[in-house]
Amino acid sequence: MQRFPYWRLSSFYFFYFAFVGAFSPYWSLYLKSLGFSASEIGVLMSLLMVTRIFAPTLWSWMADRSGERVAVVRIAAALSLASYLGVFFVRSFWWMFGVMALLSFFWSASLPLVEATTLSHLRDSSARYGHVRLWGSIGFIVAVICTGYVLDVAEVRVLLWLVLATIAGILIFSRYIPEADSAIDHTDRLPVLNILKRPEVAALFVACFLMVAAHGPFYTFYSLYLAAHGYSKGAIGWLWAVGVICEIAVFVAMPRIMERFSLLQILSMSFLLAIIRFLLIGWMVDSSGAIFFAQVLHAATFGAYHAGAIAAIHRIFRGRHQATGQALYTSLTFGAGGTFGALLSGYLWDFLGASLTFSMASLFALLGFFLIAWKFRLQQ
Repeated sequence: MQRFPYWRLSSFYFFYFAFVGAFSPYWSLYLKSLGFSASEIGVLMSLLMVTRIFAPTLWSWMADRSGERVAVVRIAAALSLASYLGVFFVRSFWWMFGVMALLSFFWSASLPLVEATTLSHLRDSSARYGHVRLWGSIGFIVAVICTGYVLDVAEVRVLLWLVLATIAGILIFSRYIPEADSAIDHTDRLPVLNILKRPEVAALFVACFLMVAAHGPFYTFYSLYLAAHGYSKGAIGWLWAVGVICEIAVFVAMPRIMERFSLLQILSMSFLLAIIRFLLIGWMVDSSGAIFFAQVLHAATFGAYHAGAIAAIHRIFRGRHQATGQALYTSLTFGAGGTFGALLSGYLWDFLGASLTFSMASLFALLGFFLIAWKFRLQQ
């Protein structure tokens, strides 16, 4: 039996999410330095999310048809780097739109394919997925902290080179990921649509959509919300870090958690704790203790939820459908759910205010919990 390629896979996750840590929090600063308006920056920054609605499914369909997942990952990584080089030469809005759209289209292709490859290597030990994925969280923390310190002492244009380093890391370490054999399964000849039509599968995808949509106000307005209530930038940064640190702790503990609890129990508890988390943020923002505890709950609302959902998708989509299943999870939840949650929260924030907007997030989590409890059943 081939030895599990832990460090080769972990290195890819590290740089993939280091890109997110260097790019997402700071790229708007670079765009502002080019003179783009707030609305133009909003459009450009939304491209990473919007392309995740359709790009992962398209790329993963190609990979499943060819049976060469890692080859597609390497091609997408090379095209991501080639697309990104355009930012060094463009300054107009529409040229930047084109460059970022291409970058987003190619960059978003890799993760579902690597997720499927990792789980194929793990085979019946999918509970160990968190031990690999935690390096993505570490990469995010390292990148977001180091980039912030660098930008404190250097001009914002240096950000272009920092982001380039993370994309180069993605390309380099994609070369070291070994292909994994997909086990032959009786569902190989079934259309993917037949799997999606199963009630428990449809319920899982809708619930996951609702969970990501529930995080829309958090990812869009959390920092601004805390700043408006007197939290310092340093305190806000550490609150973000606390959430990711707790997420890492859950990934480390996930094998033991999955030994003691079923996927139904893990997902149900994640949704219940999400209800509490967003109510705390919405209604107890002036209590630093409550806000700190709400960030600790990120361990459940992302860490345990994501690991549980990934494991469930792996059990549902077998054989040659594995990459497509992971891509559908990314597209329908993080893509469509994330876009919907961000847009809706932007509207409700002005119309209803912060507390009711976070209450809406809790309502989404509640609906997701009912769907999971009502329809989701897998053999454990």
